[in-house]
Amino acid sequence: MLRTLTVHDFVIVDSLELDFASGFSALTGETGAGKSILIDALHLTLGGRGDSGMIREGAGKADICAEFSVSDAIVEWLRTNDIECEEDSVLMRRTIDCSGRSRGFVNGVSVTTSQMRELAALLIDIHGQNAHQSLLKADEQRNLLDRHAGLEQDVEKLAALYKVWQSLLVKIHEAETDSEKRQAEKERLEWQVGELERLGPKAGEWELVNNDYDRLSHAASLIEGAGETLNELSESDSPVLSRLGVLVQKLSRLADIDDKLAPIVELLESARIQLQEAAYGLRDYLSRTDLDPALLQTVEKRLEALHSAARQFKIQPESLPEELENRKNLLLRYEKSSSLAELRKQEIHARDEYFSLAKSISSKRRQAGKELGDAVTAVMEDLHMSGGRFAVEINAGDARAYGTDQVEFLVAGHAGTNLRPLAKVASGGELARISLAISVIASRATATPTLIFDEVDSGVGGAVAEVVGQLLKRLGKEHQVLCVTHLPQVASQATQHFHVSKTRVDHISHPVSRIKALDDRERVVEIARMLGGVEITEATLNHAREMLKR
Repeated sequence: MLRTLTVHDFVIVDSLELDFASGFSALTGETGAGKSILIDALHLTLGGRGDSGMIREGAGKADICAEFSVSDAIVEWLRTNDIECEEDSVLMRRTIDCSGRSRGFVNGVSVTTSQMRELAALLIDIHGQNAHQSLLKADEQRNLLDRHAGLEQDVEKLAALYKVWQSLLVKIHEAETDSEKRQAEKERLEWQVGELERLGPKAGEWELVNNDYDRLSHAASLIEGAGETLNELSESDSPVLSRLGVLVQKLSRLADIDDKLAPIVELLESARIQLQEAAYGLRDYLSRTDLDPALLQTVEKRLEALHSAARQFKIQPESLPEELENRKNLLLRYEKSSSLAELRKQEIHARDEYFSLAKSISSKRRQAGKELGDAVTAVMEDLHMSGGRFAVEINAGDARAYGTDQVEFLVAGHAGTNLRPLAKVASGGELARISLAISVIASRATATPTLIFDEVDSGVGGAVAEVVGQLLKRLGKEHQVLCVTHLPQVASQATQHFHVSKTRVDHISHPVSRIKALDDRERVVEIARMLGGVEITEATLNHAREMLKR
């Protein structure tokens, strides 16, 4: 529930700090004193829209903080958003500076307004002054029924399914109307893939073919050079290997006389052995190398084919294998995306998913509508609409993001009349009472711990106003309820009473709003003011005491 609210420099509030209790709390005061400003400040803290016009004249920044007790759902939200939970409370703060820049914080951590609104949905529910007017709109009637039935998440999921379904219908239409162009593109890709597959480039092939071409095109030079070298080493009249052998033998005998020559003999012997290995290698090379014009021609053709394909696709020859894979994958994706048969299959699946969930939601709406109708009808009796009835009519309609249901609230103001659409039969007073009854009934089912009613009791008075107060008091046993009201019959039944007034402060040039919690004596005076106006008589005070006593 809401524990404290601290406001600095907001509209006509310079500074205030309020502590709230559980149960039903009333907020009263003269018109224009700033009762609804308190609700506006709280709404801003919960992620509402703000601008620099909300800053008190002469101040540099508006600053509002609201402290709430936590629940398991709130702790889970904090954990999901990587925000530490401070003991058993959560602190929401909002600031606005003169440039219009707004910042939000949860437990000291900077958050977006979207995050603030997410958290606010778990903490508080505000019923504004124009709730009874918005109730005349079909969308608001359906939304209220969904909130009462706890269908918000189901409807969000249904809207997502509807979006997917409609997107597929658009793709099918595009595929049907642009089929020739898409078919031409598909055929172009098929031709390109076919050309590359016939070429069959392999990874690393370009380097290998180039090496083969260099070797075959210089085969005569290679054979000639290798043969001359072999001849000089071992096959001429005076080969290098023979002369070196003689020198090694001669120097070996001399090393027997002077051992300082031994290392040189070893080096020469090592050289002789390596030259012998080179000769063996040259013989082997020459035995496997010959002139092969046919093979050279084949390699030249392959080299030209790879080079030509690379020019055609405007890439390097060594990238041809990768290009083939890329175009094959592109063709695969294109065929899948452009396949009318596949798109229609996906569309049927998406449509079936949508209607399956829509049917389930419709069933839950009908059940909740029956329960809401019976409950509101019972409250209408309490609100002196004897014999009146309220019902929720649900008819099948076209598929929409919210489902296939057309929801309409029907009412019969008194006995003997037929049910008709709410907008056509309810007078201002009746509409206010019915709106309040619906708000109370719908709020009983909500898990939101704090409910705020901002002058939703306007348009009623007398005995009906007393019943309104009783309804809010009963609701206060299940939730924390805060109500801005002008009705003494409502305020007298609150367990906590706040009074709002305008006053002058020495250092501030214009009036500011002050809010204080009233004690028992002050409550008598305030109820008497609400009953009697400016002049408060002893009779009015006695009436006020009697109302509070009851």
